[in-house]
Amino acid sequence: MLGRIPTVVLINEGSASASEILAGALRDNRDNVTLIGKKSFGKGSVQELISVSKDTAVKITVARWLTPAGHQINTIGITPDIEVNMTRDDLDNKRDPQLDKALEILKEK
Repeated sequence: MLGRIPTVVLINEGSASASEILAGALRDNRDNVTLIGKKSFGKGSVQELISVSKDTAVKITVARWLTPAGHQINTIGITPDIEVNMTRDDLDNKRDPQLDKALEILKEK
């Protein structure tokens, strides 16, 4: 669907699980994808809840997600191609340097 359209994906410490899998898959499969922001959370595992009694259950990890190129996500996260910090001052003043950088990169492509 995206074909050869330049694509920028914003990630940060709050990007976890499915968003990390998508970001990693896009980067591994397309040469015109740029990840911008901060390293992602690192939630690349699949848990299953197993009931052990009426009122008790245990959650165990049953699988790990990898990117298509085989890179582990769990506890490691996805490192952006371009790291851009977001400070408390940015948030307080409604600035988004990560989005600004993404728009700058797209304009260059």
